[in-house]
Amino acid sequence: MTLPIDVTLQLPEPRTPDPHDAPAIRWGVLAPGGIAHAFADAVAVGTESSVVAVGSRSKERAQDFADEFGIARAHGSYEDLVADPDVDAVYVASPHSEHRDHALLAIEAGKPVLVEKAFARSAAEAREVLAAAEGRGLLVMEAMWSRFLPHYDVVRHVVEAGLLGDLVAVYADHGQHLYPDGPARLSQPELAGGALLDLGVYPVSFADVVLGAPESVSAVGTLTDLGVDASSTIIVTGAGGGHGVLTCTMAAATPCSAVVAGTEARLELSSTFYTPGSSLRLVNRAGDVVDERDGGLPDDLRGFSYEAAEFARRLAAGERESPLMPHAATLRVMETMDAVRRQTGVVYPGE
Repeated sequence: MTLPIDVTLQLPEPRTPDPHDAPAIRWGVLAPGGIAHAFADAVAVGTESSVVAVGSRSKERAQDFADEFGIARAHGSYEDLVADPDVDAVYVASPHSEHRDHALLAIEAGKPVLVEKAFARSAAEAREVLAAAEGRGLLVMEAMWSRFLPHYDVVRHVVEAGLLGDLVAVYADHGQHLYPDGPARLSQPELAGGALLDLGVYPVSFADVVLGAPESVSAVGTLTDLGVDASSTIIVTGAGGGHGVLTCTMAAATPCSAVVAGTEARLELSSTFYTPGSSLRLVNRAGDVVDERDGGLPDDLRGFSYEAAEFARRLAAGERESPLMPHAATLRVMETMDAVRRQTGVVYPGE
Protein backbone atom coordinates (compact mmCIF):
# COMPACT_ATOMS: atom_id res chain seq x y z
CA MET A 1 0.00 0.00 0.00
CA THR A 2 1.31 3.44 -0.99
CA LEU A 3 -0.18 6.47 0.72
CA PRO A 4 -2.20 8.84 -1.49
CA ILE A 5 -0.21 11.94 -2.35
CA ASP A 6 -2.64 14.20 -0.47
CA VAL A 7 -2.46 12.28 2.82
CA THR A 8 -0.68 14.19 5.60
CA LEU A 9 1.40 11.94 7.82
CA GLN A 10 0.34 13.07 11.30
CA LEU A 11 -1.12 11.61 14.45
CA PRO A 12 -4.92 11.87 14.66
CA GLU A 13 -6.65 13.15 17.76
CA PRO A 14 -8.10 10.50 20.11
CA ARG A 15 -11.84 9.97 19.86
CA THR A 16 -12.11 8.89 23.49
CA PRO A 17 -14.96 10.46 25.51
CA ASP A 18 -14.22 12.15 28.82
CA PRO A 19 -14.87 9.58 31.58
CA HIS A 20 -16.61 12.28 33.63
CA ASP A 21 -19.34 12.39 30.99
CA ALA A 22 -20.32 8.73 31.42
CA PRO A 23 -23.48 7.83 33.37
CA ALA A 24 -23.12 7.20 37.10
CA ILE A 25 -23.42 3.62 38.32
CA ARG A 26 -22.88 1.94 41.70
CA TRP A 27 -19.97 -0.47 41.85
CA GLY A 28 -19.29 -3.42 44.11
CA VAL A 29 -15.63 -4.47 44.38
CA LEU A 30 -14.99 -8.20 44.78
CA ALA A 31 -11.60 -8.89 46.42
CA PRO A 32 -9.90 -5.75 47.81
CA GLY A 33 -6.32 -6.39 46.66
CA GLY A 34 -3.80 -4.02 45.12
CA ILE A 35 -5.49 -3.62 41.76
CA ALA A 36 -8.84 -2.99 43.45
CA HIS A 37 -7.25 0.00 45.18
CA ALA A 38 -6.29 1.48 41.80
CA PHE A 39 -9.81 0.87 40.48
CA ALA A 40 -11.58 2.41 43.48
CA ASP A 41 -9.38 5.51 43.27
CA ALA A 42 -10.00 5.83 39.51
CA VAL A 43 -13.77 5.58 39.96
CA ALA A 44 -13.78 8.19 42.73
CA VAL A 45 -11.48 10.69 41.03
CA GLY A 46 -12.21 10.22 37.36
CA THR A 47 -15.89 9.27 36.96
CA GLU A 48 -19.33 10.20 38.23
CA SER A 49 -19.83 6.64 39.50
CA SER A 50 -19.12 5.40 43.01
CA VAL A 51 -18.03 2.25 44.80
CA VAL A 52 -20.82 1.52 47.27
CA ALA A 53 -19.78 -1.92 48.53
CA VAL A 54 -16.76 -4.19 48.86
CA GLY A 55 -16.61 -7.90 49.54
CA SER A 56 -13.85 -10.10 50.92
CA ARG A 57 -13.56 -13.46 52.64
CA SER A 58 -12.23 -11.40 55.53
CA LYS A 59 -14.72 -8.90 56.99
CA GLU A 60 -11.82 -7.03 58.57
CA ARG A 61 -10.04 -6.69 55.22
CA ALA A 62 -13.24 -5.51 53.56
CA GLN A 63 -13.79 -2.96 56.32
CA ASP A 64 -10.25 -1.61 56.00
CA PHE A 65 -10.81 -1.10 52.26
CA ALA A 66 -14.19 0.52 52.89
CA ASP A 67 -12.68 2.88 55.46
CA GLU A 68 -9.88 3.87 53.09
CA PHE A 69 -12.24 4.81 50.25
CA GLY A 70 -15.32 5.94 52.18
CA ILE A 71 -17.41 2.98 51.00
CA ALA A 72 -20.76 2.49 52.68
CA ARG A 73 -20.82 -1.31 53.09
CA ALA A 74 -18.17 -3.93 53.76
CA HIS A 75 -19.28 -7.53 53.21
CA GLY A 76 -17.52 -10.51 54.78
CA SER A 77 -18.29 -12.79 51.82
CA TYR A 78 -18.45 -12.56 48.06
CA GLU A 79 -21.95 -14.00 48.14
CA ASP A 80 -23.18 -11.09 50.26
CA LEU A 81 -21.51 -8.59 47.93
CA VAL A 82 -23.15 -9.86 44.74
CA ALA A 83 -26.52 -10.06 46.52
CA ASP A 84 -26.32 -6.40 47.64
CA PRO A 85 -29.38 -4.70 46.06
CA ASP A 86 -27.58 -1.34 45.83
CA VAL A 87 -24.80 -2.73 43.61
CA ASP A 88 -25.40 -2.13 39.89
CA ALA A 89 -22.24 -3.92 38.68
CA VAL A 90 -19.44 -6.03 40.13
CA TYR A 91 -15.72 -5.55 39.50
CA VAL A 92 -13.85 -8.85 39.92
CA ALA A 93 -10.31 -8.18 41.18
CA SER A 94 -9.36 -11.60 42.55
CA PRO A 95 -6.39 -13.69 41.29
CA HIS A 96 -6.62 -15.15 37.76
CA SER A 97 -7.39 -18.58 39.16
CA GLU A 98 -10.63 -17.27 40.67
CA HIS A 99 -11.94 -15.09 37.83
CA ARG A 100 -14.22 -17.73 36.32
CA ASP A 101 -15.89 -18.67 39.61
CA HIS A 102 -16.29 -15.10 40.82
CA ALA A 103 -17.62 -13.85 37.50
CA LEU A 104 -20.16 -16.69 37.45
CA LEU A 105 -21.12 -15.86 41.04
CA ALA A 106 -21.94 -12.30 40.02
CA ILE A 107 -23.78 -13.39 36.87
CA GLU A 108 -25.86 -15.92 38.79
CA ALA A 109 -26.88 -13.07 41.11
CA GLY A 110 -28.00 -11.08 38.07
CA LYS A 111 -25.15 -8.59 38.20
CA PRO A 112 -23.26 -7.26 35.17
CA VAL A 113 -19.56 -7.85 35.66
CA LEU A 114 -16.21 -6.27 34.81
CA VAL A 115 -13.52 -8.97 35.07
CA GLU A 116 -9.91 -7.99 35.61
CA LYS A 117 -7.45 -9.16 32.98
CA ALA A 118 -6.45 -11.79 32.20
CA PHE A 119 -10.16 -12.61 31.86
CA ALA A 120 -9.72 -16.22 33.01
CA ARG A 121 -7.10 -18.96 33.10
CA SER A 122 -8.08 -20.29 29.68
CA ALA A 123 -10.32 -19.75 26.69
CA ALA A 124 -12.57 -22.59 27.91
CA GLU A 125 -13.20 -20.75 31.18
CA ALA A 126 -13.76 -17.49 29.29
CA ARG A 127 -16.37 -19.13 27.05
CA GLU A 128 -18.18 -20.44 30.12
CA VAL A 129 -18.41 -16.94 31.63
CA LEU A 130 -19.49 -15.34 28.36
CA ALA A 131 -22.14 -18.00 27.77
CA ALA A 132 -23.54 -17.51 31.26
CA ALA A 133 -23.75 -13.74 30.75
CA GLU A 134 -25.41 -14.20 27.37
CA GLY A 135 -27.94 -16.54 28.92
CA ARG A 136 -28.88 -13.94 31.51
CA GLY A 137 -28.72 -11.01 29.08
CA LEU A 138 -26.00 -9.30 31.12
CA LEU A 139 -23.09 -7.05 30.22
CA VAL A 140 -19.67 -8.59 30.79
CA MET A 141 -16.37 -6.96 29.87
CA GLU A 142 -12.69 -7.68 30.33
CA ALA A 143 -10.89 -4.99 32.31
CA MET A 144 -7.96 -4.70 29.91
CA TRP A 145 -7.59 -1.05 30.84
CA SER A 146 -5.12 -0.13 28.08
CA ARG A 147 -7.70 -0.73 25.35
CA PHE A 148 -9.85 2.12 26.64
CA LEU A 149 -7.08 4.74 26.89
CA PRO A 150 -6.83 7.68 24.48
CA HIS A 151 -3.44 6.74 23.06
CA TYR A 152 -4.70 3.24 22.14
CA ASP A 153 -7.48 4.93 20.18
CA VAL A 154 -4.78 6.85 18.29
CA VAL A 155 -3.07 3.52 17.51
CA ARG A 156 -6.34 2.09 16.19
CA HIS A 157 -7.02 5.22 14.16
CA VAL A 158 -3.52 5.22 12.60
CA VAL A 159 -3.87 1.57 11.57
CA GLU A 160 -7.46 1.93 10.32
CA ALA A 161 -6.53 4.97 8.22
CA GLY A 162 -3.64 3.10 6.61
CA LEU A 163 -1.11 5.76 7.61
CA LEU A 164 1.60 3.14 8.08
CA GLY A 165 0.97 1.44 4.75
CA ASP A 166 0.89 -2.35 4.77
CA LEU A 167 1.61 -3.68 8.26
CA VAL A 168 4.86 -5.59 8.43
CA ALA A 169 5.79 -6.03 12.08
CA VAL A 170 4.61 -5.35 15.61
CA TYR A 171 7.04 -5.42 18.51
CA ALA A 172 5.93 -5.24 22.14
CA ASP A 173 7.57 -6.30 25.39
CA HIS A 174 6.62 -6.29 29.04
CA GLY A 175 9.15 -7.24 31.64
CA GLN A 176 9.20 -6.45 35.34
CA HIS A 177 11.55 -7.79 37.98
CA LEU A 178 8.87 -9.56 40.03
CA TYR A 179 10.50 -12.98 40.52
CA PRO A 180 11.67 -14.53 42.76
CA ASP A 181 11.29 -11.69 45.25
CA GLY A 182 7.97 -10.24 44.10
CA PRO A 183 4.38 -11.16 44.94
CA ALA A 184 4.09 -14.80 46.03
CA ARG A 185 1.04 -15.39 43.81
CA LEU A 186 3.22 -15.06 40.69
CA SER A 187 5.14 -18.18 41.69
CA GLN A 188 2.12 -20.34 42.46
CA PRO A 189 0.56 -22.58 39.78
CA GLU A 190 -2.64 -22.91 41.82
CA LEU A 191 -3.13 -19.13 41.47
CA ALA A 192 -2.35 -19.23 37.72
CA GLY A 193 0.95 -17.49 38.38
CA GLY A 194 3.74 -16.74 35.92
CA ALA A 195 4.58 -13.90 33.59
CA LEU A 196 2.11 -14.65 30.78
CA LEU A 197 -1.28 -13.94 32.34
CA ASP A 198 0.03 -11.04 34.41
CA LEU A 199 2.44 -9.32 32.01
CA GLY A 200 2.30 -11.07 28.65
CA VAL A 201 -1.39 -10.32 28.28
CA TYR A 202 -0.42 -6.70 27.51
CA PRO A 203 1.72 -7.32 24.40
CA VAL A 204 -0.62 -10.11 23.26
CA SER A 205 -3.64 -7.82 23.55
CA PHE A 206 -1.76 -4.97 21.85
CA ALA A 207 -0.91 -7.21 18.89
CA ASP A 208 -4.57 -8.20 18.73
CA VAL A 209 -5.57 -4.53 18.49
CA VAL A 210 -3.21 -4.03 15.55
CA LEU A 211 -3.21 -7.38 13.72
CA GLY A 212 -6.49 -8.97 14.74
CA ALA A 213 -6.91 -12.74 14.92
CA PRO A 214 -3.57 -14.54 14.55
CA GLU A 215 -3.24 -17.21 11.89
CA SER A 216 -0.36 -18.85 13.74
CA VAL A 217 1.26 -18.69 17.18
CA SER A 218 4.79 -19.87 18.01
CA ALA A 219 6.37 -19.62 21.45
CA VAL A 220 9.36 -20.57 23.55
CA GLY A 221 9.70 -20.00 27.25
CA THR A 222 11.57 -20.59 30.47
CA LEU A 223 9.77 -22.12 33.45
CA THR A 224 10.36 -21.78 37.17
CA ASP A 225 10.97 -24.79 39.40
CA LEU A 226 7.24 -24.81 40.22
CA GLY A 227 6.26 -24.93 36.55
CA VAL A 228 4.98 -21.43 35.84
CA ASP A 229 6.53 -19.31 33.10
CA ALA A 230 9.30 -16.90 34.04
CA SER A 231 9.74 -15.65 30.46
CA SER A 232 8.14 -16.18 27.06
CA THR A 233 8.85 -15.07 23.52
CA ILE A 234 5.88 -15.24 21.16
CA ILE A 235 5.56 -14.82 17.39
CA VAL A 236 2.11 -14.32 15.91
CA THR A 237 1.16 -13.99 12.24
CA GLY A 238 -1.75 -11.75 11.29
CA ALA A 239 -4.20 -12.45 8.49
CA GLY A 240 -2.65 -9.67 6.42
CA GLY A 241 0.81 -11.16 6.67
CA GLY A 242 2.22 -8.90 9.39
CA HIS A 243 4.13 -10.52 12.22
CA GLY A 244 4.12 -9.75 15.93
CA VAL A 245 7.19 -10.38 18.10
CA LEU A 246 6.07 -10.27 21.71
CA THR A 247 8.02 -10.90 24.88
CA CYS A 248 7.26 -11.03 28.58
CA THR A 249 9.29 -11.82 31.65
CA MET A 250 8.98 -11.51 35.40
CA ALA A 251 12.73 -12.07 35.88
CA ALA A 252 14.02 -8.76 34.51
CA ALA A 253 12.97 -5.18 33.82
CA THR A 254 12.69 -4.52 30.08
CA PRO A 255 11.95 -1.29 28.15
CA CYS A 256 8.20 -2.09 27.95
CA SER A 257 7.92 -0.29 24.63
CA ALA A 258 6.04 -1.09 21.43
CA VAL A 259 6.44 -0.43 17.70
CA VAL A 260 4.04 -0.88 14.78
CA ALA A 261 5.98 -0.86 11.51
CA GLY A 262 4.51 -0.59 8.03
CA THR A 263 5.75 -0.10 4.50
CA GLU A 264 5.23 3.68 4.68
CA ALA A 265 5.88 4.62 8.32
CA ARG A 266 6.15 3.33 11.84
CA LEU A 267 4.46 4.22 15.11
CA GLU A 268 6.53 4.08 18.30
CA LEU A 269 5.09 3.86 21.81
CA SER A 270 7.51 4.73 24.57
CA SER A 271 7.86 2.94 27.89
CA THR A 272 5.49 1.90 29.34
CA PHE A 273 3.43 1.39 26.19
CA TYR A 274 0.28 0.13 27.93
CA THR A 275 -0.09 3.14 30.28
CA PRO A 276 -1.44 6.64 29.62
CA GLY A 277 2.07 8.00 30.24
CA SER A 278 3.35 6.47 27.01
CA SER A 279 4.30 9.00 24.34
CA LEU A 280 3.71 8.43 20.61
CA ARG A 281 6.07 9.09 17.70
CA LEU A 282 5.22 8.78 14.01
CA VAL A 283 8.32 8.13 11.90
CA ASN A 284 8.40 8.20 8.10
CA ARG A 285 10.27 5.88 5.74
CA ALA A 286 13.34 8.13 5.82
CA GLY A 287 13.55 7.78 9.61
CA ASP A 288 12.35 11.32 10.33
CA VAL A 289 10.00 11.95 13.25
CA VAL A 290 7.08 13.71 11.54
CA ASP A 291 4.76 13.95 14.55
CA GLU A 292 4.85 13.13 18.23
CA ARG A 293 2.64 13.42 21.28
CA ASP A 294 3.48 13.29 24.96
CA GLY A 295 1.55 11.00 27.26
CA GLY A 296 -0.08 11.74 30.57
CA LEU A 297 -3.50 12.49 31.99
CA PRO A 298 -5.07 15.47 33.78
CA ASP A 299 -5.06 15.41 37.58
CA ASP A 300 -8.78 14.53 37.64
CA LEU A 301 -8.34 11.28 35.69
CA ARG A 302 -6.70 7.92 36.25
CA GLY A 303 -5.94 5.18 33.75
CA PHE A 304 -8.67 2.91 35.12
CA SER A 305 -11.22 5.72 34.85
CA TYR A 306 -11.62 5.00 31.14
CA GLU A 307 -12.59 1.33 31.50
CA ALA A 308 -15.00 2.12 34.33
CA ALA A 309 -16.63 4.86 32.25
CA GLU A 310 -16.89 2.64 29.16
CA PHE A 311 -18.60 -0.06 31.21
CA ALA A 312 -21.05 2.50 32.61
CA ARG A 313 -21.87 3.76 29.10
CA ARG A 314 -22.55 0.25 27.80
CA LEU A 315 -24.60 -0.66 30.86
CA ALA A 316 -26.75 2.46 30.53
CA ALA A 317 -27.28 1.68 26.84
CA GLY A 318 -28.46 -1.86 27.62
CA GLU A 319 -25.57 -3.44 25.71
CA ARG A 320 -23.85 -6.72 26.52
CA GLU A 321 -20.30 -5.99 25.36
CA SER A 322 -18.00 -3.13 24.44
CA PRO A 323 -16.72 -2.56 20.89
CA LEU A 324 -13.40 -1.53 22.43
CA MET A 325 -13.00 -4.89 24.18
CA PRO A 326 -15.47 -7.20 22.43
CA HIS A 327 -15.99 -10.75 23.57
CA ALA A 328 -14.36 -12.05 20.39
CA ALA A 329 -11.16 -10.18 21.24
CA THR A 330 -11.16 -11.53 24.79
CA LEU A 331 -11.43 -15.05 23.37
CA ARG A 332 -8.69 -14.41 20.78
CA VAL A 333 -6.30 -13.23 23.47
CA MET A 334 -7.11 -16.20 25.71
CA GLU A 335 -6.72 -18.63 22.80
CA THR A 336 -3.33 -17.13 21.96
CA MET A 337 -2.17 -17.49 25.55
CA ASP A 338 -3.51 -21.06 25.64
CA ALA A 339 -1.34 -21.81 22.59
CA VAL A 340 1.68 -20.24 24.29
CA ARG A 341 1.14 -22.33 27.41
CA ARG A 342 0.78 -25.53 25.38
CA GLN A 343 4.06 -24.85 23.60
CA THR A 344 5.98 -23.82 26.72
CA GLY A 345 4.57 -26.54 28.98
CA VAL A 346 2.63 -24.48 31.52
CA VAL A 347 -0.30 -26.40 33.01
CA TYR A 348 -2.39 -25.13 35.92
CA PRO A 349 -3.81 -27.50 38.53
CA GLY A 350 -7.08 -29.08 37.46
CA GLU A 351 -6.52 -28.65 33.72
